[in-house]
Amino acid sequence: MTRFLSVAHLTAIDLAPPAFIEASARAGFDGVGLRLLKVTDTSPGYPLYNDPAMLRATKAAMAATGVGVGDIEFLKLTPEISVKEYEWMLDTGAELGAKHLITAPYDSDLVRLSDTLAAFSEAAMQRGLKVIHEFFPWTSVPDLATALEVIERAGPDVELLVDSLHFDRSGSSLDMLSKVDPARMPFAHLCDAPVQPSYTTDELLHTAREDRFAPGDRQIDLRAFVEALPDDLPLALEVPMGPLQAEIGSERVLEHVYQGTRAWLGETVSV
Repeated sequence: MTRFLSVAHLTAIDLAPPAFIEASARAGFDGVGLRLLKVTDTSPGYPLYNDPAMLRATKAAMAATGVGVGDIEFLKLTPEISVKEYEWMLDTGAELGAKHLITAPYDSDLVRLSDTLAAFSEAAMQRGLKVIHEFFPWTSVPDLATALEVIERAGPDVELLVDSLHFDRSGSSLDMLSKVDPARMPFAHLCDAPVQPSYTTDELLHTAREDRFAPGDRQIDLRAFVEALPDDLPLALEVPMGPLQAEIGSERVLEHVYQGTRAWLGETVSV
């Protein structure tokens, strides 16, 4: 069986959703994730709910290509956030047929963070979505162990998103990853990057946001990472490549990431 590959919007964030879906389809991807919120000052978000023409064009691109939207992203869970404030995001995700809302930890009170996850999970499930929580080594949930504690406290329906970059740079345990309940992990993010003994926060953020590599192009032990995941788990390629994008453009970056990933999977693990 050929492994399902989708691509995260950050890989080609300059492309608006219709163009991103069309380019991802041409590259060969099976699905996409869409960034509906502006996350940083230097990268765009595409809310869609307040742009009916772009929403229609997005749905038309999905219908024409057969490429679906698997997830919408990403919601920073801060101390003051409320579900009501972001119901539009859940509604838009439901209209697009998305299955997951990606959330991120920006609350140092981990009990409150779990409560917030639980509240968003309830609202999401009413619309046919599930909340999935990602950890980042520069946040209050810096590693896999902490992430598991937070989602377990939030309840059985909150899921876990593991990114190979953040997993590697957080020093998380492959043995722990291999023991995560497969029902809590619907997909994983995949990319490659250089490896060094330690990282500053600026280095972590720079790589995460704009300077990753396709699988097999750098030094993360991706084979061990993928083999610790459930068999045939869908993979979402999140590979922002600022320097290469400036050189060859986003469409060719998508092609490079897809072709490189398929080649790497074929050479190293069961596809």
